[in-house]
Amino acid sequence: MSRLLTTIAAGLLTALAIAPAAAQDKVVNVYNWSDYIDESVLEEFTKETGIKVRYDVFDSNEVLETKLLGGKTGYDVVVPTGSFLQRQIQAGVFLKLDKAKLPNLQYQWPLISERLAVYDPGNEYAVNYMWGTTGIGMNVDKVKERLGDTPLNSWDIIFKPELLAKLKDCGVYILDGPEEVIPTALRYLGKDPNSKDPADIEAAGKLLAPIRKYVKKFDSSGYINALAGGDICIALGWSGDVFQAKARAEEAAEKTGKKPVNIEYVIPKEGALMWFDNFAIPKDAPHPDEALAFINFMMKPEVAAKNANFISYASGNLGAQQFIDKAIIDNPAIYPDKETQAKLFTVTTYPQKVQRVVTRTWNDFKRGK
Repeated sequence: MSRLLTTIAAGLLTALAIAPAAAQDKVVNVYNWSDYIDESVLEEFTKETGIKVRYDVFDSNEVLETKLLGGKTGYDVVVPTGSFLQRQIQAGVFLKLDKAKLPNLQYQWPLISERLAVYDPGNEYAVNYMWGTTGIGMNVDKVKERLGDTPLNSWDIIFKPELLAKLKDCGVYILDGPEEVIPTALRYLGKDPNSKDPADIEAAGKLLAPIRKYVKKFDSSGYINALAGGDICIALGWSGDVFQAKARAEEAAEKTGKKPVNIEYVIPKEGALMWFDNFAIPKDAPHPDEALAFINFMMKPEVAAKNANFISYASGNLGAQQFIDKAIIDNPAIYPDKETQAKLFTVTTYPQKVQRVVTRTWNDFKRGK
């Protein structure tokens, strides 16, 4: 009996010793896009707050949405794009932000917050992280070698089969994102890119069908390294990703002493989709206070600028602009001037019936039907 009591007592003492430590072990679980943060920022956050970051990545809104709608994601902070955010708010998957715990909201860019309000009225559920455009990334030398004097500032080089066919041998990637590509196809056709008419969606599908055989891969993250390494010559992709590819190509060239791959990003003359990626807190977040602390930290101007400088995307933080590299903030392909902005369009979420048409049209395109 004495041994049993001693064992129980020892166990209780051990449990008591562990309990305070466990209670103090704060954590925030973050689910963000791949290649989308300066990881040193996460270390700075933990150093300043004592909150550890568990950081996972995804490469499509569809993957994130499946988790959110399924419930019990285990994540505290997620980063959906505007049109998906709108649908997810309607589905009731997010907590309203406690703005009293977000003093750094004062640094957000009012212009971007107003545009985000189209998806999140009153900016009640989300804070913009980064925004950008969906355009064309290309290996300029390879493309010019194959297309000659063909203008490179048009969606023609993607949507005209006779042009894309000439690029097949050097590699063509397209984002695996129907909500990005279908509206772009509609703009090219001269239709409303925000159309919810099933007939318009199907017209976009007919435009896309003939180019399928020239597409090497549908990809939402790997095209960065593929462009940087000279493995492909063109990608329909996101602005910052292409600039990351350009930076990686230049870094590799410095190490090897070779000429860097000549990568450029183009906003076509017909226009391009403008999108917004945003911090939001799932309703079942296990650590909502830590989530608010994380979002507030990410809105510090110096931190927001550090991320923008690292990933070459435009920040939704106005206070950050004084700290952003001149080469980024003065680049109209990243921070569009008024002339370029006039070409940009936004889209809202599809009603459920139309979403099914979008999904079917996209799957048929990918399968070559």
